[in-house]
Amino acid sequence: MNPLHHPTPMRPAPQSTQHARPPLCRRLLTGLAALTLGAGTLLGLSGCASQDIQQYAAEKPVLDLAEYFNGKVIAHGVFQDRSGQVVRRFVVDMQGTWNGNQGVLDEHFTYADGSKDRRVWRLTKHADGRYSGTADDVVGPASGQAVGNAFYWTYTLRLPVGGKTYDVRFDDWMYLVDERVMLNRATMSKFGVRLGEVTLSFQKVGP
Repeated sequence: MNPLHHPTPMRPAPQSTQHARPPLCRRLLTGLAALTLGAGTLLGLSGCASQDIQQYAAEKPVLDLAEYFNGKVIAHGVFQDRSGQVVRRFVVDMQGTWNGNQGVLDEHFTYADGSKDRRVWRLTKHADGRYSGTADDVVGPASGQAVGNAFYWTYTLRLPVGGKTYDVRFDDWMYLVDERVMLNRATMSKFGVRLGEVTLSFQKVGP
């Protein structure tokens, strides 16, 4: 059942021309358009993943997140709403550092309107290409796995909208094209409803 709709017929409510409260989905979209979108932005398809990560096992080059996000990486991205319209453009300047299996990814965002934001991921590399991570605005641990040239990463972001907070699910698929270029598609959902997508192009530029 879609929690955004009442299950029984109701009489139309009187229309007011003053201070109409936008529906939850629209308010979430407005908040998402102002959201820090990271490299799932490291480092987020909707609901549950429709792909099988194991299908990429033979693909090259092999993606090692600890190796790729070690040093300076630049990303260019767009946020599209449910209709596909681009509602925000941004650039992310990232610096990754690793000490053994522990990493920090410091992301600085600059949006087309001149606003700026920041997110710091604290990452852990596990066996079998698995990773976990935390950030201040992420609910619980994020988790993912790299297989072949692909990486699937999912987490829940706590999004402030209009004085309240909403937990929005992010599902990320990342694909290493060559040693320096990686593409990322992130889908956001709430209550199983797809809210929008983020597309990112990563470029590894130095140590």
